[in-house]
Amino acid sequence: MSRRWAPIACLALLAQPALAVDVTVTSAQVSRFKGVGLDEPVGKLIFRGGLTLQSQDDMFGGLSSVTVTGPDQNIAFVTDRGQFVSGKFAYDQDDRLLSLIGVTMDPIQNSGGEPLPRQFARDAEGMDTVFRDGVPIAVRVSFENLTRVADFAITDGRPGGHAREIAIPEWLRDLRTNKSLESVCVAPPASPIAGSTLLLTEEALDESGNHRGHFLGQNDKGPVTYTNSPVVNPTDCAFLPNGDLLVLERGVALFSFVMNLRRVPAAEVRPGNLMQGELLLSAEGAEIDNMESIMVHTTPGGETRILIGSDNNFNDWQRQLLLEFALAE
Repeated sequence: MSRRWAPIACLALLAQPALAVDVTVTSAQVSRFKGVGLDEPVGKLIFRGGLTLQSQDDMFGGLSSVTVTGPDQNIAFVTDRGQFVSGKFAYDQDDRLLSLIGVTMDPIQNSGGEPLPRQFARDAEGMDTVFRDGVPIAVRVSFENLTRVADFAITDGRPGGHAREIAIPEWLRDLRTNKSLESVCVAPPASPIAGSTLLLTEEALDESGNHRGHFLGQNDKGPVTYTNSPVVNPTDCAFLPNGDLLVLERGVALFSFVMNLRRVPAAEVRPGNLMQGELLLSAEGAEIDNMESIMVHTTPGGETRILIGSDNNFNDWQRQLLLEFALAE
Protein backbone atom coordinates (compact mmCIF):
# COMPACT_ATOMS: atom_id res chain seq x y z
CA MET A 1 0.00 0.00 0.00
CA SER A 2 1.64 3.26 -1.09
CA ARG A 3 0.78 6.44 0.74
CA ARG A 4 1.38 10.13 0.23
CA TRP A 5 1.03 12.34 3.32
CA ALA A 6 -0.72 15.69 2.98
CA PRO A 7 -1.07 18.00 5.99
CA ILE A 8 -4.38 19.82 6.02
CA ALA A 9 -4.92 23.31 7.38
CA CYS A 10 -8.43 23.61 8.77
CA LEU A 11 -10.57 26.61 7.96
CA ALA A 12 -12.52 28.53 10.60
CA LEU A 13 -16.26 28.52 10.03
CA LEU A 14 -18.73 30.99 11.49
CA ALA A 15 -21.77 28.88 12.40
CA GLN A 16 -22.23 28.12 16.09
CA PRO A 17 -18.90 29.69 17.18
CA ALA A 18 -19.39 28.75 20.83
CA LEU A 19 -19.76 25.06 19.98
CA ALA A 20 -17.74 24.47 16.82
CA VAL A 21 -14.15 23.27 17.02
CA ASP A 22 -11.72 23.37 14.09
CA VAL A 23 -9.68 20.18 13.75
CA THR A 24 -6.34 19.62 12.05
CA VAL A 25 -6.43 16.41 10.01
CA THR A 26 -3.72 14.71 7.97
CA SER A 27 -4.37 12.25 5.19
CA ALA A 28 -2.52 9.53 3.32
CA GLN A 29 -3.60 8.32 -0.09
CA VAL A 30 -4.28 4.61 -0.56
CA SER A 31 -3.36 3.21 -3.97
CA ARG A 32 -3.79 -0.57 -3.59
CA PHE A 33 -6.57 -2.80 -2.34
CA LYS A 34 -6.80 -6.61 -2.32
CA GLY A 35 -3.73 -6.85 -4.54
CA VAL A 36 -5.01 -4.53 -7.27
CA GLY A 37 -3.96 -1.04 -8.19
CA LEU A 38 -5.88 2.06 -9.14
CA ASP A 39 -8.60 1.68 -11.78
CA GLU A 40 -8.43 -2.12 -11.67
CA PRO A 41 -11.44 -4.39 -11.09
CA VAL A 42 -12.05 -5.83 -7.63
CA GLY A 43 -15.12 -7.97 -7.14
CA LYS A 44 -17.81 -6.35 -9.28
CA LEU A 45 -16.42 -2.85 -8.75
CA ILE A 46 -13.48 -0.74 -9.92
CA PHE A 47 -11.01 0.44 -7.27
CA ARG A 48 -10.47 4.22 -7.40
CA GLY A 49 -8.21 4.74 -4.39
CA GLY A 50 -8.77 6.05 -0.90
CA LEU A 51 -7.42 7.77 2.20
CA THR A 52 -6.48 7.18 5.78
CA LEU A 53 -7.27 10.07 8.14
CA GLN A 54 -5.45 11.02 11.33
CA SER A 55 -5.69 13.82 13.89
CA GLN A 56 -4.06 14.73 17.19
CA ASP A 57 -7.47 15.82 18.52
CA ASP A 58 -8.78 13.14 20.90
CA MET A 59 -12.37 13.81 19.81
CA PHE A 60 -11.67 13.04 16.15
CA GLY A 61 -12.58 9.41 15.44
CA GLY A 62 -15.45 6.97 15.66
CA LEU A 63 -16.74 8.02 12.21
CA SER A 64 -19.90 5.93 11.94
CA SER A 65 -21.65 7.27 8.85
CA VAL A 66 -21.08 9.84 6.10
CA THR A 67 -23.30 11.79 3.73
CA VAL A 68 -23.26 14.61 1.18
CA THR A 69 -24.27 17.99 2.66
CA GLY A 70 -23.84 20.36 -0.26
CA PRO A 71 -22.17 21.06 -3.60
CA ASP A 72 -18.41 21.20 -4.12
CA GLN A 73 -17.82 17.96 -2.17
CA ASN A 74 -19.28 19.14 1.15
CA ILE A 75 -19.70 16.10 3.42
CA ALA A 76 -20.34 15.30 7.07
CA PHE A 77 -19.76 12.33 9.35
CA VAL A 78 -21.45 11.41 12.62
CA THR A 79 -19.44 9.88 15.45
CA ASP A 80 -19.95 7.42 18.27
CA ARG A 81 -19.49 10.26 20.76
CA GLY A 82 -22.25 12.48 19.44
CA GLN A 83 -20.39 14.83 17.07
CA PHE A 84 -20.89 16.09 13.54
CA VAL A 85 -17.58 16.19 11.64
CA SER A 86 -17.97 18.45 8.60
CA GLY A 87 -15.59 19.30 5.79
CA LYS A 88 -14.91 18.99 2.08
CA PHE A 89 -13.28 16.23 0.07
CA ALA A 90 -10.46 17.49 -2.15
CA TYR A 91 -9.57 15.61 -5.35
CA ASP A 92 -6.39 15.71 -7.39
CA GLN A 93 -6.03 16.29 -11.13
CA ASP A 94 -6.72 12.61 -11.78
CA ASP A 95 -10.07 12.75 -9.92
CA ARG A 96 -8.68 10.79 -6.98
CA LEU A 97 -9.49 11.46 -3.36
CA LEU A 98 -6.66 13.62 -1.98
CA SER A 99 -7.66 14.99 1.43
CA LEU A 100 -10.39 16.16 3.78
CA ILE A 101 -10.21 19.95 4.24
CA GLY A 102 -11.96 22.60 6.33
CA VAL A 103 -12.71 20.11 9.10
CA THR A 104 -14.99 21.30 11.90
CA MET A 105 -16.63 19.39 14.75
CA ASP A 106 -19.96 20.33 16.31
CA PRO A 107 -21.68 18.49 19.16
CA ILE A 108 -25.00 16.96 18.18
CA GLN A 109 -27.78 18.75 20.05
CA ASN A 110 -31.01 17.54 21.62
CA SER A 111 -34.43 19.05 20.95
CA GLY A 112 -33.69 21.82 23.43
CA GLY A 113 -30.55 22.92 21.59
CA GLU A 114 -28.13 21.52 24.18
CA PRO A 115 -25.31 18.99 23.56
CA LEU A 116 -26.46 15.43 24.21
CA PRO A 117 -26.05 14.93 27.97
CA ARG A 118 -24.63 11.40 28.23
CA GLN A 119 -22.99 8.69 26.16
CA PHE A 120 -26.12 6.52 26.17
CA ALA A 121 -27.79 9.22 24.05
CA ARG A 122 -24.79 10.10 21.85
CA ASP A 123 -24.24 6.88 19.90
CA ALA A 124 -25.02 8.15 16.38
CA GLU A 125 -24.65 5.31 13.86
CA GLY A 126 -26.47 6.11 10.62
CA MET A 127 -27.03 9.26 8.55
CA ASP A 128 -28.40 10.30 5.18
CA THR A 129 -29.39 13.55 3.53
CA VAL A 130 -32.91 14.89 3.04
CA PHE A 131 -33.26 16.84 -0.22
CA ARG A 132 -35.92 19.31 -1.29
CA ASP A 133 -36.03 20.23 -4.98
CA GLY A 134 -32.53 18.82 -5.33
CA VAL A 135 -31.10 20.92 -2.48
CA PRO A 136 -29.84 19.27 0.74
CA ILE A 137 -31.85 20.75 3.62
CA ALA A 138 -31.22 18.35 6.52
CA VAL A 139 -29.51 15.19 7.63
CA ARG A 140 -31.48 12.30 9.12
CA VAL A 141 -29.55 10.53 11.89
CA SER A 142 -30.21 7.19 13.61
CA PHE A 143 -29.01 6.46 17.14
CA GLU A 144 -28.38 3.23 19.05
CA ASN A 145 -28.76 2.57 22.80
CA LEU A 146 -31.31 5.38 23.24
CA THR A 147 -32.83 4.30 19.93
CA ARG A 148 -34.34 7.13 17.90
CA VAL A 149 -34.18 9.06 14.60
CA ALA A 150 -33.83 12.84 14.31
CA ASP A 151 -33.35 15.49 11.62
CA PHE A 152 -30.82 18.33 11.81
CA ALA A 153 -30.79 21.36 9.52
CA ILE A 154 -27.92 21.92 7.08
CA THR A 155 -26.45 25.44 7.03
CA ASP A 156 -23.61 26.28 4.64
CA GLY A 157 -22.87 22.60 4.17
CA ARG A 158 -22.78 21.81 7.89
CA PRO A 159 -25.47 19.94 9.87
CA GLY A 160 -26.40 21.20 13.31
CA GLY A 161 -28.95 22.97 15.45
CA HIS A 162 -31.58 21.38 17.64
CA ALA A 163 -32.87 17.88 16.94
CA ARG A 164 -36.25 17.40 15.30
CA GLU A 165 -37.25 13.90 16.34
CA ILE A 166 -38.89 11.63 13.75
CA ALA A 167 -41.60 9.16 14.80
CA ILE A 168 -40.51 5.52 14.53
CA PRO A 169 -42.32 2.25 15.35
CA GLU A 170 -42.65 1.32 19.02
CA TRP A 171 -40.69 -1.93 18.59
CA LEU A 172 -37.72 0.11 17.39
CA ARG A 173 -37.98 2.66 20.21
CA ASP A 174 -38.00 -0.21 22.72
CA LEU A 175 -34.60 -1.49 21.55
CA ARG A 176 -31.98 -0.34 24.05
CA THR A 177 -28.73 -1.91 22.84
CA ASN A 178 -25.73 -0.92 20.72
CA LYS A 179 -26.83 -3.40 18.04
CA SER A 180 -30.18 -1.83 17.22
CA LEU A 181 -30.73 0.90 14.63
CA GLU A 182 -27.51 0.90 12.63
CA SER A 183 -28.61 2.16 9.19
CA VAL A 184 -30.79 4.90 7.73
CA CYS A 185 -31.09 5.90 4.06
CA VAL A 186 -33.54 7.99 2.03
CA ALA A 187 -34.79 6.76 -1.37
CA PRO A 188 -33.90 9.04 -4.34
CA PRO A 189 -36.34 10.43 -6.94
CA ALA A 190 -35.79 7.53 -9.38
CA SER A 191 -36.75 4.93 -6.75
CA PRO A 192 -40.24 3.36 -6.83
CA ILE A 193 -40.46 4.46 -3.17
CA ALA A 194 -38.94 7.93 -3.70
CA GLY A 195 -38.69 9.94 -0.50
CA SER A 196 -39.23 7.01 1.86
CA THR A 197 -36.68 6.39 4.61
CA LEU A 198 -35.35 2.89 5.20
CA LEU A 199 -34.43 2.00 8.79
CA LEU A 200 -32.42 -1.23 9.01
CA THR A 201 -31.36 -2.94 12.23
CA GLU A 202 -28.10 -4.66 13.02
CA GLU A 203 -29.22 -7.60 15.16
CA ALA A 204 -32.98 -7.26 15.66
CA LEU A 205 -34.11 -10.46 13.91
CA ASP A 206 -37.55 -11.75 13.00
CA GLU A 207 -38.83 -15.29 13.61
CA SER A 208 -37.04 -16.48 10.46
CA GLY A 209 -33.71 -15.04 11.59
CA ASN A 210 -33.65 -12.10 9.17
CA HIS A 211 -32.90 -8.47 10.01
CA ARG A 212 -35.95 -6.36 10.76
CA GLY A 213 -36.43 -2.97 9.17
CA HIS A 214 -39.08 -0.38 8.52
CA PHE A 215 -39.95 2.19 5.87
CA LEU A 216 -41.04 5.68 6.89
CA GLY A 217 -43.01 7.46 4.19
CA GLN A 218 -46.32 8.87 3.10
CA ASN A 219 -47.33 6.18 0.61
CA ASP A 220 -44.58 3.58 1.01
CA LYS A 221 -44.28 2.66 4.67
CA GLY A 222 -44.30 -0.44 6.81
CA PRO A 223 -42.09 -3.34 7.84
CA VAL A 224 -39.39 -4.95 5.70
CA THR A 225 -36.74 -7.61 6.28
CA TYR A 226 -33.22 -8.15 4.99
CA THR A 227 -31.58 -11.56 4.56
CA ASN A 228 -29.22 -12.52 7.34
CA SER A 229 -25.75 -13.70 6.28
CA PRO A 230 -23.21 -15.67 8.33
CA VAL A 231 -20.65 -13.64 10.31
CA VAL A 232 -21.75 -10.19 9.09
CA ASN A 233 -24.57 -7.77 9.95
CA PRO A 234 -25.83 -4.66 8.14
CA THR A 235 -23.97 -1.56 9.29
CA ASP A 236 -24.97 1.13 6.76
CA CYS A 237 -26.95 1.63 3.58
CA ALA A 238 -27.10 4.02 0.62
CA PHE A 239 -29.13 4.31 -2.55
CA LEU A 240 -27.69 4.49 -6.05
CA PRO A 241 -29.23 7.19 -8.30
CA ASN A 242 -31.37 4.57 -10.08
CA GLY A 243 -32.97 3.42 -6.82
CA ASP A 244 -30.93 0.26 -6.25
CA LEU A 245 -30.01 -0.18 -2.59
CA LEU A 246 -26.46 -0.77 -1.36
CA VAL A 247 -26.07 -2.47 2.02
CA LEU A 248 -22.71 -2.54 3.77
CA GLU A 249 -22.23 -5.56 6.05
CA ARG A 250 -19.57 -5.88 8.74
CA GLY A 251 -18.43 -8.65 11.08
CA VAL A 252 -15.48 -10.28 12.81
CA ALA A 253 -14.00 -13.70 12.00
CA LEU A 254 -10.74 -15.23 13.29
CA PHE A 255 -9.83 -11.96 15.03
CA SER A 256 -10.09 -9.88 11.86
CA PHE A 257 -12.79 -7.66 10.37
CA VAL A 258 -14.97 -8.89 7.50
CA MET A 259 -16.84 -6.67 5.05
CA ASN A 260 -19.46 -7.37 2.37
CA LEU A 261 -21.17 -4.94 0.03
CA ARG A 262 -24.47 -6.05 -1.51
CA ARG A 263 -26.80 -4.52 -4.09
CA VAL A 264 -30.59 -4.93 -3.91
CA PRO A 265 -32.50 -4.09 -7.13
CA ALA A 266 -34.83 -1.10 -6.82
CA ALA A 267 -37.93 -3.21 -7.52
CA GLU A 268 -37.22 -5.33 -4.43
CA VAL A 269 -36.82 -2.37 -2.08
CA ARG A 270 -40.38 -2.11 -0.79
CA PRO A 271 -42.44 -2.68 2.35
CA GLY A 272 -43.38 -6.26 3.10
CA ASN A 273 -40.52 -7.77 1.12
CA LEU A 274 -37.54 -9.90 2.16
CA MET A 275 -34.63 -8.06 0.52
CA GLN A 276 -31.73 -10.16 -0.78
CA GLY A 277 -28.67 -8.50 -2.22
CA GLU A 278 -26.18 -9.48 -4.91
CA LEU A 279 -22.63 -9.57 -3.53
CA LEU A 280 -20.53 -6.84 -5.15
CA LEU A 281 -17.46 -6.91 -2.93
CA SER A 282 -16.06 -8.91 -0.03
CA ALA A 283 -12.88 -8.31 1.97
CA GLU A 284 -11.28 -9.19 5.29
CA GLY A 285 -8.07 -8.89 7.27
CA ALA A 286 -5.50 -6.13 6.83
CA GLU A 287 -7.09 -4.80 3.64
CA ILE A 288 -9.94 -3.28 5.64
CA ASP A 289 -10.81 -2.15 9.14
CA ASN A 290 -14.10 -1.74 11.02
CA MET A 291 -16.02 -0.69 7.89
CA GLU A 292 -19.22 1.05 9.01
CA SER A 293 -20.13 3.85 6.60
CA ILE A 294 -21.14 4.10 2.96
CA MET A 295 -21.95 7.05 0.71
CA VAL A 296 -22.82 7.39 -2.98
CA HIS A 297 -21.70 10.68 -4.51
CA THR A 298 -20.39 12.35 -7.66
CA THR A 299 -16.75 13.37 -7.98
CA PRO A 300 -15.56 16.66 -9.54
CA GLY A 301 -14.89 14.63 -12.70
CA GLY A 302 -18.55 13.59 -12.86
CA GLU A 303 -18.19 9.92 -11.92
CA THR A 304 -20.61 8.23 -9.51
CA ARG A 305 -18.53 6.76 -6.69
CA ILE A 306 -19.19 4.48 -3.74
CA LEU A 307 -17.23 5.55 -0.68
CA ILE A 308 -16.83 3.06 2.20
CA GLY A 309 -15.35 4.17 5.51
CA SER A 310 -14.21 2.63 8.78
CA ASP A 311 -14.88 3.55 12.41
CA ASN A 312 -11.72 3.33 14.53
CA ASN A 313 -13.67 3.29 17.81
CA PHE A 314 -11.13 5.86 19.09
CA ASN A 315 -8.46 3.12 19.23
CA ASP A 316 -4.86 3.79 18.20
CA TRP A 317 -4.61 0.34 16.64
CA GLN A 318 -7.52 0.93 14.24
CA ARG A 319 -7.64 3.18 11.20
CA GLN A 320 -10.02 5.79 9.84
CA LEU A 321 -9.92 4.30 6.35
CA LEU A 322 -11.83 5.58 3.31
CA LEU A 323 -12.04 3.53 0.10
CA GLU A 324 -13.62 4.61 -3.17
CA PHE A 325 -15.06 2.45 -5.94
CA ALA A 326 -16.91 2.84 -9.22
CA LEU A 327 -19.47 0.43 -10.61
CA ALA A 328 -18.04 -1.89 -13.24
CA GLU A 329 -20.98 -1.55 -15.62
